[in-house]
Amino acid sequence: MTFTFRPLDPLKDAELLHAWVTHAKAAFWMMQDAKLEDVERAYMEIAADEHHHAYLGLRDGEPVFLMEKYDPAHRELVGLYEPLPGDVGMHFLTPPTDTPVHGFTRSVITAVMAFLFEDPATARVVVEPDVSNTAVHALNAAVGFVPEREIDKPEKRALLSFCTRERFEKAVERA
Repeated sequence: MTFTFRPLDPLKDAELLHAWVTHAKAAFWMMQDAKLEDVERAYMEIAADEHHHAYLGLRDGEPVFLMEKYDPAHRELVGLYEPLPGDVGMHFLTPPTDTPVHGFTRSVITAVMAFLFEDPATARVVVEPDVSNTAVHALNAAVGFVPEREIDKPEKRALLSFCTRERFEKAVERA
């Protein structure tokens, strides 16, 4: 599967995002009760933040997933670990579907990682999913993430994990 990325437009894309982030499948996104205005506001804040960026992943020009990239030295993980130069934080969300495609989410995370590593300044990707999100832990492992430890964030107990460029490339070669 081939995907392209475009910066998220908080106003234009809010309705689509609202449907995605409030769905039961997106429970780990923690926006279940968000109103449309809440989603617009959250993504307007991201759009205005030099350390946090949101993108839509497109397939054949249609939005099929959400990806966020952030600087963990300034957002999300400040004070929870010692960031290294070249660390990039990442979140991704695939929307609910009535017609699941086998391997879709794995293709998405692989495309997200390739997109992040296109930047030569990116040395490793950092994620902090909820410790109980076993599905994403398996996906993370499949693309080369190695868990380091559990950490307490204000909103959740998270599994801090890292993936270097080399581990990602080896994982993709094996796939």
